Amino acid sequence: MGIFGRKDNETATAVNPDLAALTGEYTIDPAHSTLGFVARHAMVTNVKGGFQDFTGTLHLDGTDPSSSTATIDVVMDSIGTGNADRDGHLKSADFFKTDEFPTMTFRTTKAEALGGEDYRVTGDLTILGTTRPLSIDLEFNGAAKDPFGNERVGFEGKAEILRSEWGLTWNAALETGGVLVSDKIKLNFDISAIKQA
Repeated sequence: MGIFGRKDNETATAVNPDLAALTGEYTIDPAHSTLGFVARHAMVTNVKGGFQDFTGTLHLDGTDPSSSTATIDVVMDSIGTGNADRDGHLKSADFFKTDEFPTMTFRTTKAEALGGEDYRVTGDLTILGTTRPLSIDLEFNGAAKDPFGNERVGFEGKAEILRSEWGLTWNAALETGGVLVSDKIKLNFDISAIKQA
């Protein structure tokens, strides 16, 4: 069952005709968007973090959502967890090697409507020079014109990865058993994008 409560093989319902008006090119607004993650720490608590510096574009096809695409480029030095020492460790050779691999990228290869406000995008996520597929379940949060005349759309998404599949294998054993940092990482996205003129 998907994150938003639909089985993968469940028949998708028809696309809302109002979405046709949203077709176009969009630029992700990083000031009103969040690219976040959650990792289990010491087997007992969650540490949350995110990236502050990123760019991205969306091509939305409201008539045929399967023709929609997305690209995101993340500056890895912008990682933040609220702790300077931990952030420095994440940027080091133990984790993201930001000097050698300054950017993380995502490029969609497939988009599909799951019915209602729910969608799924699949694409290539590249970290540390390793590219692997990632599927993200998205909920369409709506569209609006802001006070400055910008046409905006919003999406909220979730996914999970095993960081070891991208070569992020550093860890430390705990005396009580288990490890310091979980392999499974939860990803969360809040995306606000502005339609290009």
